[in-house]
Amino acid sequence: MSLTEARFHDLVDAAQQAVEDIFDDSDLDLDLENSGGVLTVRFENGSQLILSRQEPIRQLWVAARSGGFHFDYDAASERWICDSSDEQLGEMLARITLDQAGADLEFDEL
Repeated sequence: MSLTEARFHDLVDAAQQAVEDIFDDSDLDLDLENSGGVLTVRFENGSQLILSRQEPIRQLWVAARSGGFHFDYDAASERWICDSSDEQLGEMLARITLDQAGADLEFDEL
């Protein structure tokens, strides 16, 4: 079943808010900006992590130093899953944060 536009926006909003909350609760020195459906995380070392909604294809895209990744929402697991690696969004964000910021954060709810 395809996601409705409203459901897609609700799911992306929730994912981006969860990411913001995890970073806000961390001790990392970073800047967060959420504007127009794009969440940008700027780490102290100048690297960035970007989560953006791709409404026409109902995907959540992640851009990081290690590359660009596309996520589809899996209703059965209620998780965003990478379309090329089957990695869950939370697993990838934890790996990216460790790589780019040297911080071991948990994104279990994603």
